[in-house]
Amino acid sequence: MTTPSDPTTTPATAPAPATAAATAEPTATAVPSVVHLTSGGVSVVLDLSAGRLPVVAWWGAALGDLSADELDAVVRGGLAGVVPNELDEPEVVELLPLASGGWRGQPGLEGHSAGTSWTPLFRAQATTLAGRVLTVHGVDEQSGLAVDVVVELLGSGLLRSRAAVTRTSGDEFVVDSLQVALPVPRRAQEVLDLAGRWGRERAPQRLPFAVGAHLRDSRRGRTGADASLVLAAGTPGFGFSSGEVWTLHVAWSGDHREYAERMASGTSVISGGELLLPGEVRLAAGETYQGPWAYASWGRGLDAAAARFHEHLRSRAGHPSSPRPVVLNTWEAVYFDHDLDRLVELARAAAEVGAERFVLDDGWFRGRRDDTAGLGDWFVDETVWPDGLEPLIGAVRELGLDFGIWVEPEMVNPDSDLARAHPEWMLAPAGRLPMTGRSQQVLDLGHPEAYEYLLERLTDLLGSHDVAYVKWDHNRDLLEAGHSPTGTPGVHEQTLALYRLLDELRGRFPAVEIESCSSGGARADLGVLERTDRVWASDNIDPLERQQIQRWTSQLLPGEIVGSHVGSPHSHSTGRTHTLAFRAGTALFGHFGIEWDVSRASADERAELARWVDLYKEVRPLVHTGRVVRADHVDESSLLHGVVSQDGSDALFAFVQLTTPLTSATGPVPLPGLDPARRYRVELQAPGDVPRTRSDSPPPWITDGGVVLSGGVLAEQGLQLPALHPEQLLLLRVTAL
Repeated sequence: MTTPSDPTTTPATAPAPATAAATAEPTATAVPSVVHLTSGGVSVVLDLSAGRLPVVAWWGAALGDLSADELDAVVRGGLAGVVPNELDEPEVVELLPLASGGWRGQPGLEGHSAGTSWTPLFRAQATTLAGRVLTVHGVDEQSGLAVDVVVELLGSGLLRSRAAVTRTSGDEFVVDSLQVALPVPRRAQEVLDLAGRWGRERAPQRLPFAVGAHLRDSRRGRTGADASLVLAAGTPGFGFSSGEVWTLHVAWSGDHREYAERMASGTSVISGGELLLPGEVRLAAGETYQGPWAYASWGRGLDAAAARFHEHLRSRAGHPSSPRPVVLNTWEAVYFDHDLDRLVELARAAAEVGAERFVLDDGWFRGRRDDTAGLGDWFVDETVWPDGLEPLIGAVRELGLDFGIWVEPEMVNPDSDLARAHPEWMLAPAGRLPMTGRSQQVLDLGHPEAYEYLLERLTDLLGSHDVAYVKWDHNRDLLEAGHSPTGTPGVHEQTLALYRLLDELRGRFPAVEIESCSSGGARADLGVLERTDRVWASDNIDPLERQQIQRWTSQLLPGEIVGSHVGSPHSHSTGRTHTLAFRAGTALFGHFGIEWDVSRASADERAELARWVDLYKEVRPLVHTGRVVRADHVDESSLLHGVVSQDGSDALFAFVQLTTPLTSATGPVPLPGLDPARRYRVELQAPGDVPRTRSDSPPPWITDGGVVLSGGVLAEQGLQLPALHPEQLLLLRVTAL
C-alpha cells in the first residue's frame, strides 16, 4: 500500500485520494469553470474553462468572497495580450505545463513510447471538487495516456499538488520526468534557496530571477546536505517579515528536482518533482506512476511562509504531542568505546542534570569497533556485550530515562558477514561495485531477501529490548545505485522500499519514535517526516555553525522535530571553544539534547547545565508550539530570532553576536512578531542573562529590571542591547501584561 507522498508504479488508473490534515469535505460538488479555493489567508483560483488541465490564475493573498462573474474577471484580468511573432493565444501555465498548451519551458511530463507519444494533449474527462481538493482526470486517447492532477489547499493555507500518469493503451511508456509547476507573478524578482555540505547544511543563497532556469537537482539518492530544502521566489529585497514570497518543497527522500524558470515573455514558475534516472519508470498498459507532493507556501515574508509549513506538520495525526524529552546521545561522549560501567556512569550523570532519554549510538553490534566494518551484521556484539544490552537498558530505565539505539539499516560495510554472504544484495551497476563512501556500500532494499532480512533483524531488535527511540542513520550517497544482477537504476525503488520498511516497523512498534539522521541533515523532507518523529539537523553541533543551520532549517521545520544538542566545550567538528551558555542557548530552540561526556564535566559545569535543562523544560511548551520569528539582520555581525506563542502572550528571543561588530553599540534591535496593540514586559531570561560583554554597564532598561512597551514599539524601535563579545548570546523573555 502506498501513502499520499509515495511516487509509485501501480496497476491503478488514478492516484489514491488525499488523506492528510482533514481539510476536505467527504463528498464532491458540481465543479464550475473557475474554482476558488481559500483558507488560512490564501486564495488559489483555478481556471478550467479550456477543458484541459487546471490553469492557476491566482495564488497568493486571500481575495475574499467572489461571485462567479468576479472570478471570471480575475482570470481575464490576468491574461496577457498576444504580441507579434508569438502564438495566437495568450500564454498560460497549466499545472502540468506541456507544449500542447503552448508552454516552451521545462515540460511537466517527459517520456515516450519508442519515440512516440512524447507530446500529449490532455482533455479533461472528469473533474471533482471535494472541499478544498480539486482532482482533474485528463485523457489523450491518441497517445494512450491519462493523467490525474490533484490540487489541495490545506487549512494552514499551504498548497500541495501532485500528478499521476497512466499508460492506458499501447506499448511500454517510459516516464522521464513528471513535475507540477506553479506560476509566480512578475514582481517576484529574486530567487532564494539553500545550499550546503556535510557540517555546513542550509546555507542561503540569493540571486536575481532572470530569464532562464535556476535548476537544483539532487542526485544523491537522499534529500542531500546540499538540497535546496525550500525554493523561494520573492519581491525585491524580501526578508523574514517583509515582501511577498512564494516557496516550494518536494516531499520526496530520493533524487529530486526543484527549479525556478522565467520565460522571455516574463511568465515565471516554480516547479519540482522526483528526478528519475534513465528507465526507472516504465509503464505497461494499465500501470500508473504517481509523483510526490509538491508543497507550496505563500506569505508576506519568509516567516509567514514558514509558519504554514509548521502549522501543517503540527496538524498531522502522528506529530509528536508529548513534551520532547531531553536526550543524552553517547556519540561524542564515547564514540566506539562501549564499556558497560562507563556508559552506566554516563547515564547516571545524564539523569542528574535532568536528561530524560539515553541513546546508545554506533558500536553495539558485531564487528563494529570502528566505522570500517560490521554494518549489516545487526546482532548484539557478544564480545563487547557478553550479557547483551539488558544490563545497560535496565540501569538506564532504573534511573528514570527511556532508552534509544542507533542503526544504519540501509548501509553495509564490505567488511561484514552480510556482504561476504550476499554480495548480490548491494546496489551496484552490472559487474562491479561503485566507489565506497565511509567504507560503505548500500544495501538494495528493492531486493526482496535483503528487505526481509532487515525487517527481521530490526523487528528482533525492537521486540527483544525496551527501546523507545531509534536513531536511523544513512551516511552515504547512492552513487551508481543499480539493482542486481542487471544494474538497472534503483533509487526510485530504494526510496519506496525505505518508506515501506518504515511503515511496517511503525505498524509493529507504534510507540517507538524514529529520528531521520543522514550524515546529519541530509534526509530532512516531508516525505520521510510522514514516517519519523524528528530529524538531526547536522552532525556539526558547534553552536556558531548551528545558529545558521537551525535558522534556515526552520524555513521548513518547527523546532520540536529538529534535534539540537549541547556539545562539549571544545567542538569535535570545528575545534572552536565556546561557553556553556552559548552552546545551551543555541540548543534551546530545538529538540534539546546533550552530546557531551557529562560524567567528566566539572561540578560547576553540571550545575549550570542542569539550570539550562530546567529552562528547556519550562519553555518547551512555548518553543514547540509557537510561531518562529526571525529578524532581518541589524548588521552581518549579529542575528535575532525567537518564538512567540500562538496567542501572543509569551515570547522568548535570542540575540546572538556572531562576530565583532563595526560599531561600538548594537543600535536598537527590533523584536518582531508581537501583537502591536498589547503591552509587554521585557526582561533578561536566566541563565542566558550573563554573557561576556564589551561594555562597562548594560543599557539602563536592563539595570532597571526590565521595560514595558507595546508590541508595536518593540517591533519598530526595538531595544538597545548590551555590546556582546563574539560568539555570545542573550536571552530575552517577553510577557504580555
